[in-house]
Amino acid sequence: MKRTFTFATIALSIGLSAALPAQAQTQIQWWHSMTGATGDWVGDLANGFNASQKEYKVNPVFKGSYDESYAATIAAYRAGNSPHIVQIFEVGTATMMTSGAIKPVTDVFKDGGIAFDAKQYVPAVSSYYTAPSGKMLSFPFNSSTTVFFYNKDMFKKHGLDPSKAPATWPEVAAAAAKLKASGEKCGFTPAWQSWTQLESFSTWHNTIFATKNNGFDGWDARLAFNSPLHVRHIENLANMQKQGLMSYAGRRTEAEAKFWTGECAMLTSSSAAYAGIKRNAKFDFGIAPLPYYPDVAGAPQNTVIGGGSLWAMAGKTANEYKGVALFYKYLSDANVQAKSAQLTGYLPLTTKAYEVSKANGFYEKNPGTDVAVKQMIVKTTAKSRGIRLGNFVQVRNVIDEELEGIWVGKKTAKEGLDAAVKRGNEILEKFEKTQKVAKQ
Repeated sequence: MKRTFTFATIALSIGLSAALPAQAQTQIQWWHSMTGATGDWVGDLANGFNASQKEYKVNPVFKGSYDESYAATIAAYRAGNSPHIVQIFEVGTATMMTSGAIKPVTDVFKDGGIAFDAKQYVPAVSSYYTAPSGKMLSFPFNSSTTVFFYNKDMFKKHGLDPSKAPATWPEVAAAAAKLKASGEKCGFTPAWQSWTQLESFSTWHNTIFATKNNGFDGWDARLAFNSPLHVRHIENLANMQKQGLMSYAGRRTEAEAKFWTGECAMLTSSSAAYAGIKRNAKFDFGIAPLPYYPDVAGAPQNTVIGGGSLWAMAGKTANEYKGVALFYKYLSDANVQAKSAQLTGYLPLTTKAYEVSKANGFYEKNPGTDVAVKQMIVKTTAKSRGIRLGNFVQVRNVIDEELEGIWVGKKTAKEGLDAAVKRGNEILEKFEKTQKVAKQ
């Protein structure tokens, strides 16, 4: 009989299900923002952990979008009723780090009496959630990076090579033009536009998005994505939008539906879009590295981390933190990690998990699913390590507003990016002042 590979069967194999005396379970509340295929995955993870032992029960609760969950967490903490664990997207990292509302993951394991080795996690991922002191602050849960998806069937239909995705931005524009001339509605669409077209674009081209090494070296960082290279790229995209070669769908994942319904042939989005595309697309699709400008020295370099991490909130009991630590330990298991990455398109968070997927032939059987991993394991530079800015949620909202003004022709690329930098820096200045006050 064929054995179904589920998180429940993994739980049994881990050996955490030793018999325990009958007693009331300690409830662990986990707030998250996953829907669709990834929402099912979150539920399966909780069920797998709950089946692995009897002392604790993790209860996943959907709290809306990343923005909504982030706001709800702040409100809950101020009201004194925050959950034990909350999933926060990467742009909220700096604010969470300085909030005083969290329990560092290193301390969660220590206080829970559970062995913890930060070195098991992929360095490009774990370093983003680690303080300058070397202490890991949050658990790197659903880490992703930006990748390029394309419709192989549509490419083949219109004489484009389905085995080769456009490698450069000029090639993307050329492919989109050919598709339009052949009668297709949409050549290219970007999801998470600030992340894919400015943040990852910057690290991919080994150029700064913000000063102070993109915020890693101090809260007095200032935005710098209005360079000639950035203006050139956004101007090119604006021209594609005007010519009907690009179709802007929205600030977050709206573009993904335009891709998997077959409307748009090319998409830049999170590697985690893989789960939804695989579930919904009725065509053969490919995954490739992000396009780049071939005349830019140092490109391509590496993309930037996305997705989110799990933060343990402050003010819980030692017993509750032990439950959180055990849950994190379960999530770190190589088989659980490998299965998660295979299902979702998120990065395997440990080297062992990557080796498990590689050994069982997953990447060979599913070409392109290793693109995200390869883009992130490249050695980072000071310019490409990542982006960690205070109040980054508000900054990204400003960027989105200005980009939307560019797409509809209200501003030129330079005017829009200059305005985004100016407005964004005002937000960063306010954040810096709060940090100075906190130190006094």
